[in-house]
Amino acid sequence: MPAEFPDFRLGNVLATSFTATLTERHGDAVERIPTPQRLVDWLAVNGLAVDSCTTAQLELARELRESIHVAATATAIHDALPASAVQVINDCSIQGRAAAVLTPERNRRWRLSSASCVEDALGVIAADAIGIIAGERDGRLALCASPTCRAAFFDTSQSRTRKWCDMNTCGNRQKKARFNANQRKNPRSAK
Repeated sequence: MPAEFPDFRLGNVLATSFTATLTERHGDAVERIPTPQRLVDWLAVNGLAVDSCTTAQLELARELRESIHVAATATAIHDALPASAVQVINDCSIQGRAAAVLTPERNRRWRLSSASCVEDALGVIAADAIGIIAGERDGRLALCASPTCRAAFFDTSQSRTRKWCDMNTCGNRQKKARFNANQRKNPRSAK
């Protein structure tokens, strides 16, 4: 992948990993799928390979991404789901033609239609979002504690008290900021 693009943030939950293609939503936003080809790359990395992507399909993908983020955020804060977000998620889910297949390792994988297109992949992502927002999976939707991130993530930790979308990014930044603030308050403790 070209070095000029930021790395993808990959997680264990397809829908929230998809929303992480736009990060630092409350700071200097980082768009991780700025081009149609970049969306093709993200889909391939996530087992949803498609042949190509148009600008219109990229815009549809971004609309789905934002709808999932809005609905996941509403779920995390126990607010009503916005009807417009629900409509976009449902429309994308209905449009997709994909089948769940079982692997010999007992994993579920998605098989897109033979003429795989972006809409099929978006249908899988929308179906995943429906499952987590509807509470069908063991875990809870939460929001990243980083004030610049606030990404929705699916917390499957035993205590369901995870604070950050990703410990290696937001978690480390927050811990480093807290450490540096403490060092400024107590400069002698650094010695």
